[in-house]
Amino acid sequence: MVIFGIKFLKINLTLMSNKETFISDVTNGYTFKGASFRLGSGMLDGTVVSEAVVNIPLKTMNRHGLIAGATGTGKTKTLQLLAEGLSDASVSVLMMDIKGDLSGIAAAGQSNKIIEERYAQMGLEWQAKGYPVELLSLSQEKGVRLRATVTEYGAVLLSKVLDLNDNQSGLLAMLFKYADDQHLPILDLKDLVKLLQYAAEEGNGEISQSYGNISKASLGTILRKVIELQNQGADHIFGERSFEIDDLLRISDDGRGLISILRVTDIQDKPKLFSTFMLQLLAELYANLPEEGDMEQPKLVMFIDEAHLIFNEASKDLLQQIESIVKLIRSKGVGVIFCTQNPQDIPASVLSQLGLKIQHALRAFTANDRKAIKQASENYPDTNYYVIDETMTQMGIGEAFVTLLNEKGIPSPLVQTFLLSPASRMNILEPNEIEALVAESKLVAKYNQDIDSESAYELLNAKMQSNIAQEKIAPVKATRPVKEEPSMFEKVLNSAAGKQAQRSLTRGLLDVVMKMFK
Repeated sequence: MVIFGIKFLKINLTLMSNKETFISDVTNGYTFKGASFRLGSGMLDGTVVSEAVVNIPLKTMNRHGLIAGATGTGKTKTLQLLAEGLSDASVSVLMMDIKGDLSGIAAAGQSNKIIEERYAQMGLEWQAKGYPVELLSLSQEKGVRLRATVTEYGAVLLSKVLDLNDNQSGLLAMLFKYADDQHLPILDLKDLVKLLQYAAEEGNGEISQSYGNISKASLGTILRKVIELQNQGADHIFGERSFEIDDLLRISDDGRGLISILRVTDIQDKPKLFSTFMLQLLAELYANLPEEGDMEQPKLVMFIDEAHLIFNEASKDLLQQIESIVKLIRSKGVGVIFCTQNPQDIPASVLSQLGLKIQHALRAFTANDRKAIKQASENYPDTNYYVIDETMTQMGIGEAFVTLLNEKGIPSPLVQTFLLSPASRMNILEPNEIEALVAESKLVAKYNQDIDSESAYELLNAKMQSNIAQEKIAPVKATRPVKEEPSMFEKVLNSAAGKQAQRSLTRGLLDVVMKMFK
């Protein structure tokens, strides 16, 4: 009996020593000099250790991140929790709402028994809070319309999106140059289609003479791919008025960062359309934001939910484009957080750049699942506290492995984390609440008007009509000098639409970026 008591005491002392070491390791690994916000508490042997506080430093939130885990493990609530922490720290947030379940961030949450028990384990008290939210849309969903002109996308990005070969890409670039030289604003896909048709028929001789031979077969291929993009609903995202990046970087009257929620539930089955917009937005951010270097906190953090929709359907060239922009954009104070089911959904070249990893549970139903889990576990730092691949399958809802880069760029220790609950509503807004939120928006009046300025479509039609008329009229010798009137193109160039197109052309830094990484 005495021997048994001594053994029990030794085991107990060992457990206590292990717990104290664990608290010390987590505290040292997740305490920072600069600003941070709390993510949760560490767990050891399946038990919450309230003293082991897990924080996230704002300084490294532009190093990008990953939230992964099986369906139903709490990834969406983690997105919500991170967005709240960033907003409280006056950092603006953009969230891609693929499943339509993020709008509740705008409303205060409601306590329940589960939340009370959860917070009791961490020695905390939960408080409800709603956040400043702007609803955005790429389609006819309620919200502020996001659009950009075809010119702003540029020939390089469009070539990647359309998956054109080198000859076709060169032809598209040549047509953009022709449109630039002739002052033909390419604002929407209707303009681009008209330009392609004009180059194939009436304008073929004129363009070939000055810019080189044009293959009608290549033009036909490009045209078919543009129409394919139109069939996915792309007409809604091309055109005026172009969304201005500064409107994503707003701070609310109470000092919190604005959370912009882009509602894309109706285009989740159109990955090319989604990836097109996402990449153009990253390119616009890179082109327009100044170089910031090492900031104390980011200007903007973008969350891309269901990230596999981008990577699974992207061509090799488009993947290279995404990787290039992700590498460069953090120097502009922008962080990107990818959310997906399995880390293997993200290309290795992108995974290697991520500073924050939050891994929820993965489920092993097949041999391939177990192999994927084993592979995923190898992406995390070694630990004396967990058998990573086993713990990864046993974590409950609202629990996740966490590791991140500290302020010196050193990975923090891996810790199983019992996550806080969002303070905002963990459900969607009702239709009347969405109506009210959109009605309060200061941006709806700015962006939700349909504008169809005179552009390439109208100008090329007019040019074709003029050519037809001239062919029917015999030339007449002028008897006296005629005062020159400004040409149609000069008028357009000096118009509001023309000036907008000129500004758009100056924003072609994406082309330069692509050439840097070829």
